[in-house]
This record gives sequence, C-alpha cells and structure tokens, in this order.
Amino acid sequence: MTEREKMLAGELYDCGDAELLAQWHRAKDLIRDYNLTDSADAETKKRILSDLLGGQGENLWITAPFYVDYGNNIYFGNHCEVNMNCTFLDDNKIIIGDHALIAPNVQIYTAFHPTNAFDRFGAPKEDGSFAFCRTQTAPVVIGNDVWIGGGAVILPGVTIGNNVVIGAGSVVTKDIPDNVIAWGNPCVVRRENQ
Repeated sequence: MTEREKMLAGELYDCGDAELLAQWHRAKDLIRDYNLTDSADAETKKRILSDLLGGQGENLWITAPFYVDYGNNIYFGNHCEVNMNCTFLDDNKIIIGDHALIAPNVQIYTAFHPTNAFDRFGAPKEDGSFAFCRTQTAPVVIGNDVWIGGGAVILPGVTIGNNVVIGAGSVVTKDIPDNVIAWGNPCVVRRENQ
C-alpha cells in the first residue's frame, strides 16, 4: 500500500513520502498562482482550479486567498461560493454539495496526529533531527444548501447534512444532521432550519 493509499484509508502515513511531497508542492504552486491571479481573470482562475481540484460542478467562485494541502482531494458541487482566507487541509476527501456558501476564514481539516509525542515523531535520527510528523485522516462531507459562517472550524471525520447553517466561530467536532441551525464551541444543534 502506498503512503497516499494509507492517507486516504485513514491509516498512519508518512507525510514526507516523495509522491505526497510532489503532490503537495504542485498544489502549493497552483494555489500561489491562483491567489496572485487578477481578480477579474475568470478564465485563468477556472483553469487553475481545474488543474488543482479533484472535481467541481458549475459556477464555482473562490475568493483569494485560498489555501490547500493537496487540492486534488477537494470536490465541489454546483453553485458554490468560498469567501476569502479559507484553509482546506485535504489530506483526505473534502466533499461539498450543491449551493454551499462558505464564509471568510473557514478552516476544514481532514488531518490529525497521535496525541503521544513518540507516536507522532518516533525516535530522533542519528543526526538529532526528526522525521515528518506521522498523520492520520478522516474525510469531511458537507451536504447541499449549507452555509458555514465566518471563522468556523470543521474537524476531521465530520459530516454536515443538507440545509444546515453553522454559526460563525463554531468548532464542529461531531456530525450535524439535516435541516438545522447549529453553533458554538463545540458546535451543537440549536434549532430546526425551516
């Protein structure tokens, strides 16, 4: 099993693997180009996103700056908008449904690390340096017609249902069902969304 296969399977994997580092650097170069593209240059931005993302539907709008780990594990549905300064650590899949509205400064994480320091780094090398931090992942799935408020953080393994509003500044640690408004740290369901 390759390190990428381990990564997508949620097993401990080596972030320093040559294949993964090549993909990571490619994504960083593409997202740099995207973030430096003139705001009105829709054709160039669309081309870069097509090269970067795993998949996208019609009418995707992402306001720069935007940050990713690999890019190729991010999938958008139709008619989605991502506002400025969002960070998607897509070490596993991030799947976003149709009509998503993602406010500024939203962070979506699929990566996490062992809590024990030795399990994270292992023994020091002979020269005293450490290997890349060992990592695991879990996908994030966001349904249709979802609005994620500004500054929200979505943690690995979370599924957010359809027709959901997540309040600004929330930390989403657990799944959120369909048709609700939720907020807080940790984020909890507060009421139904009609």
